[in-house]
Amino acid sequence: MSFTLHTPQTAPQAAQDELKNSVESFGWLPNLHAVLAEAPPVLTAYKNLHGLFQQSSFDVEELTVVWQSINLENECHYCVPAHTTIAGMMAVDSALINALLEDKALPTEKLEVLKTTTQAILNQRGDLDDDQIARFKAVGYGNQQLLEIILGIAQKTISNYTNKLANTPLDDQFQ
Repeated sequence: MSFTLHTPQTAPQAAQDELKNSVESFGWLPNLHAVLAEAPPVLTAYKNLHGLFQQSSFDVEELTVVWQSINLENECHYCVPAHTTIAGMMAVDSALINALLEDKALPTEKLEVLKTTTQAILNQRGDLDDDQIARFKAVGYGNQQLLEIILGIAQKTISNYTNKLANTPLDDQFQ
C-alpha cells in the first residue's frame, strides 16, 4: 500500500483532532479515516458528509440501502463489509442486509425502488428519465430524497474511491 495509515500522533496537525474524535466515536481508528488523514480537508469533508447524510429524511433501513447500493455498484472491498457491520449495529433487519449483499429483491417495493433509483442516479450520472422519477415518486419519495441520494453518493465517492486507490486494509472489527 502506498498510503500511510496515520494515527492521531502521525497525522498532519489539521487531521489530529478528527482522528481523536474517530477513536472516541468508534473505540478504535477505522483504517479509512487513517488513510483520509493524509488530506485533512478530505477527512473532514467525508465525516461531515456522513453526519449530514445521517440527518437526511431516510431511516436506518433506507440509509443502508443507499450506502450499500453505492458500495456494491462501486465494488468497494472495504465499505461493503464495513456497512454490513454498521447496519447490524444500527439494528437493520438481517434479511434486508442479506438481500442487498446477494442482489435479491428487497423486502418492500419502496426499498427496492430506492435501490434501483440510487443505482440509476449513480450509473446515469443523475440523468433519470421521466419513468424512473415517476416510479420513485409513486412509492412516496420526492425531490428531497433525490437530492439526499446525491449527498450519499458524494460521501461514498470519497470512501469508495479512496479505498480503491489506497487498497485500504479492512479493520478486524469489519471482518
